[in-house]
Amino acid sequence: MNIFFASLGCDKNLVDSEKMLKLIDEAGYKIIDDESNADVIIVNTCAFINDALEESINSIIEYGSYKEIGHLKALIVTGCLAQRYKDEIFNELPEVDAVIGTNSYPHIIEIIDDILNGNEKLSVYENLDKTVNLSKRLLSTGGFYAYLKIAEGCSKRCTYCIIPTLRGNYRSFPIEEIIEEAKELVASGVKELILVAQETTVYGVDLYGEKKLPKLLDELQKIDNLQWIRLLYCYPEEIDIELINAIKRNNKVCHYIDIPIQHSSDNILKNMGRKTDYNSLNNIIHMLRDNIPDICIRTTLITGFPGENEQDFDILTQFVKDNNFERLGVFEYSRQEGTKAYDMDNQIDDAIKIERKNKIMELQQNISKNNNQKLIGSVLEVFIEGKLTDSATYVGRTYRDAPGVDGYIFIESDTELNSGDFCKCVVTAFNEYDLIGVKQ
Repeated sequence: MNIFFASLGCDKNLVDSEKMLKLIDEAGYKIIDDESNADVIIVNTCAFINDALEESINSIIEYGSYKEIGHLKALIVTGCLAQRYKDEIFNELPEVDAVIGTNSYPHIIEIIDDILNGNEKLSVYENLDKTVNLSKRLLSTGGFYAYLKIAEGCSKRCTYCIIPTLRGNYRSFPIEEIIEEAKELVASGVKELILVAQETTVYGVDLYGEKKLPKLLDELQKIDNLQWIRLLYCYPEEIDIELINAIKRNNKVCHYIDIPIQHSSDNILKNMGRKTDYNSLNNIIHMLRDNIPDICIRTTLITGFPGENEQDFDILTQFVKDNNFERLGVFEYSRQEGTKAYDMDNQIDDAIKIERKNKIMELQQNISKNNNQKLIGSVLEVFIEGKLTDSATYVGRTYRDAPGVDGYIFIESDTELNSGDFCKCVVTAFNEYDLIGVKQ
């Protein structure tokens, strides 16, 4: 029986997909990469913003067509869209045979078996406050890096965000389980672990009564053959000197941190339900740079939040100029039913959201280019990810680059390099987002 699996959305969703793929593999089903030959198609969906929701719906419709043009017997929808629209999905998308909520992915095999045995319109939804964390996975990232999810859900309640409704309150996974999973991943060949959660910085508070991310980093550092540990999704108000010291003392932890600040205007931050303001954000960034001079800071911003006026946007623009972020992404505000921001006054026109986004990205392009220019002549460790076809040029990432969201370094080498190798490279050239170098 052939199964095709499509994973949409974020890296946290990808971890769930990889755990379902492992269950499918262990159950003896054949996983294929050609949907036209599939007996069962599973779509692990995203519904965080409107673009992701639209992609999920279009994918379901597209895959459902293989019931007519292929020999598809079952279409299963999992993840955030399945959770968000559990009461509407069968009516609106009749091609769907089963839905599985975000906390219910361990039931994937019984759902597949039940559908193939003739049962119809099945659904399973576990309580979102239950902690679910399977350790075994079938990696889809190439085998040399992996995302390590350390918690599920979120308790922050930002006014624009639907995640608590889809994923429940914040639930940390026990340190022992995380370390066991990390060791299994490294034993399989993984060299880089990328820590993810809706928020990584409050890891452990719910289980242990205090933040345990520094302790977790100390324990991960001890794993033999692991070379890089990378931190994503660190909320700024939770970054403290204990975490900074843990980054400094553990040489496997990349001097890289992802801080989703979303905005810098006090007015907008307050309306977003964020726990920071302009001054505290500046203080946190300065504290990081003072303690870790070569730190690479990535952030994300939202333009066009309800009530964002020209003064608010000017504050944001100046903040970006002043802080010289190495990495930055921008999203237009996406209005989501079920959030407080959905009903706020002064919703912003889409054209203005896009215009403001483009202005920030144009500004960031110049900042990134200038930052890259400063790296000329420097020697950086590089994680090799592949080779350009019919070329002696290899593609890799430095500690400054998370996969999928940041840039690359293109390396000329007289000696053969393999994916997963680490080597030293001298930076010789650059463009807006990527570097060029030669193997040392």
